Amino acid sequence: MSDEYVDPSGNTEAFRSFAQAPAEAEKAPSRLPLIIGVAVLAVILVVLIAFLAAG
Repeated sequence: MSDEYVDPSGNTEAFRSFAQAPAEAEKAPSRLPLIIGVAVLAVILVVLIAFLAAG
């Protein structure tokens, strides 16, 4: 039975390719909480302005 996994340290060229490979990029944090916060703030400001204008 042959092993399909090839160890990158087995030869110099494969190891150099493995060592110089760029790391996976990290995901950017979700912006959903920021969007929800801005929307809630906008609603509060509109209600406050309407309350002051009616009073």
